[in-house]
Amino acid sequence: ARFREWMARPESPIRALHHQPARAAEFRPMPAAVPPPLAEALAGRGIRELYTHQAEAFERVARGENIAVVTPTASGKTLCYNLPVLARLLAEPEARALYLFPTKALAEDQLHEFHALVEAMGAGIRAFTYDGDTPQDARKAIRERANVVLTNPDMLHSGILPHHTRWAKCFENLRYFVIDELHSYRGVYGSHLANLIRRLKRICAFYGSAPQFICSSATIANPKELAEALTESPFSLIDSNGAPAGEKYFVFYNPPVVNRQLGIRRGYLQQARRIATETIQHGQQTLVFANSRLAAELLVKYLKDACERGRLDAGAIRGYRGGYLPRERREIERKLRAGEIRGVVATNALELGIDVGSLDAVVMAGYPGTIASTWQRAGRAGRRQGASLAVLVASSAPLDQYIIAHPDYFLCRPPEHAFLNADNLEILISHLKCAAFELPFSTDERFGRENVQEILGILSEEGLVHLSRPSGGPDAPGHWHWTSESYPADAISLRTVSSDNFVVVDQTDGTTVIGETDYNSALEILHPKAIYIVEGRLFQVERLDIEGRKAYVRHVDCDYYTDAITYSRVTVLDTFADGGSRPGALWAHGDVHVVARVVGFKKIKFYTNENVGSGELDLPERQMHTTSYWLTIPREVMGSLPFATDDRRDGVVGLTHAMRQIAQLLLMCDGHDIGVSIGPATGGADEAGGAVPASSWAASTDDTDEPRVLVYDNYPGGIGFSEPLYQHWEELLRQTRQLIAA
Repeated sequence: ARFREWMARPESPIRALHHQPARAAEFRPMPAAVPPPLAEALAGRGIRELYTHQAEAFERVARGENIAVVTPTASGKTLCYNLPVLARLLAEPEARALYLFPTKALAEDQLHEFHALVEAMGAGIRAFTYDGDTPQDARKAIRERANVVLTNPDMLHSGILPHHTRWAKCFENLRYFVIDELHSYRGVYGSHLANLIRRLKRICAFYGSAPQFICSSATIANPKELAEALTESPFSLIDSNGAPAGEKYFVFYNPPVVNRQLGIRRGYLQQARRIATETIQHGQQTLVFANSRLAAELLVKYLKDACERGRLDAGAIRGYRGGYLPRERREIERKLRAGEIRGVVATNALELGIDVGSLDAVVMAGYPGTIASTWQRAGRAGRRQGASLAVLVASSAPLDQYIIAHPDYFLCRPPEHAFLNADNLEILISHLKCAAFELPFSTDERFGRENVQEILGILSEEGLVHLSRPSGGPDAPGHWHWTSESYPADAISLRTVSSDNFVVVDQTDGTTVIGETDYNSALEILHPKAIYIVEGRLFQVERLDIEGRKAYVRHVDCDYYTDAITYSRVTVLDTFADGGSRPGALWAHGDVHVVARVVGFKKIKFYTNENVGSGELDLPERQMHTTSYWLTIPREVMGSLPFATDDRRDGVVGLTHAMRQIAQLLLMCDGHDIGVSIGPATGGADEAGGAVPASSWAASTDDTDEPRVLVYDNYPGGIGFSEPLYQHWEELLRQTRQLIAA
């Protein structure tokens, strides 16, 4: 009623209110094939019949099908894989199952759920997590005795597959391979996982097993295709949701305009803070999502300041993001479930299905970038069938303003497609090395769908593999054996960030580790004199030890935070294809070289966002060879524009920002997966980001320059984004034009 009252006012910041009525559950009887001990254990927990999708999943798995279950948050997807796995283990005690989760936290969360069922049955089924935190003395017992192993892609890649001989009993008896949160495996991460599963299937075939795949996913447009692309196996799709849902209100909130001439709105973080404060004051347990670590920490500080002013209970607010220590994250999850915490500010780390209990409201500070992620975040509220509220607070970013002005675009369109490129050459070669290390390749063997004999020949020239043939001549079948002393899995990171983490050490009172961060982020957030924020506490970086991978910080009391200034140079190396015959064709894609460096930082005052100082930095460069799509604006087009030279260049910078927003939308990728640059077509280019002036990329002030806008894969070797952008350049430009016009 309060929101409807606000909407009725002139100039209301509430642009739309979407109501989803409650939905009743659809049940089916417990399948007769469920073993009595398991059925009794479920009945003891109040589960005497199954939701329709759970029953269908059990029946299809029993028929030997690979399944992909796609239903909203809190719809009981866990039972879709636990039920068939437990039934099989009761019938076949020596059987094994591997569960794959994208994060350690999710694996730990699901282990408790699994153990609860096993204990209720009184069965001797053994399940354990196997990840980087698993004690060394427990690992041998897990390898030999565990019926179910819960792990993550990083551990599967570096700790299980390369040591498959120690896991012989597991692989010989592997019946099920479960992939939870399927939708998170897209882009770079998904391309790596597809190759990981190629390696897994090779090893399973070696030990004589062929596991069934059971996948569960949040709503995306192409779950069946994604599952089949990841596993290269046929799948059955289960997308009819039988779970009940509580009543939900989805509010589209646009911060009010404070300067109409300049189009300036109130800060979206402050508006998100105000709404969250109000919901918490009214007794609603609230989860606030931010799109970056810095935004999350600023919101934590602002909400904790509200606690100090007496508007909220002290200690009621916590932060949750990557970089926090594992024990802190487990404590926050536990207190959130118990209701001891009234509000949490999180990044996408809480977007996945970790059980955080019954939440009443979700406030999203900025559009997450995709329809799928937005529904996933909104679904974290109302998990226990009660009425819930989701509020999307738009930032000033073009995509946010488009969504908030056209809520039907969001509400009526299907979610985005998830893309991956398993045959990206850089990723394929990396995993081919790992696969050769694990098992020799025969001369007639393929890797997935790929014929890799030519690549193995190149690796042989580099001295990494050796071809041995039995007697019978040069045409006799042979095998490629790994001959290098290197351990290839150690050199490969599965994610867009490096696995080479920095540790943050607090020296205020002794030495205490208070966090960690990846290499690329460290140079931007842990540079000397940076303000590092952890749950509203401020620390200043006194020293960054790059070789030792440590940042030494000390607690400070100041009224500003810092934001790094980065500078990048992008040079085109090779053109794969272009849309014209003349040099500097209108659109093209190819190889580029990127050099990035953090050159300075700004000091920004809390609340007012005033720039209160700056500093210069001298940090190492980061270089990478990657792929890019680019658009060249012809000289005659630039010359015909009825604007001053500076205005033309400002327009090109604006075009670059708009193209990045649309490219991210079309590719359904994370904002960090792509970079944008702008420069003269005759040479390199400089980053067109943030506050970089339009003149920074121009080689001269000559009106005859041909600007080149580049959208590149922000990952060494590329991930295959440049080719789809090249192929669909008309759609990219059409949607970019629509965004600007709106």
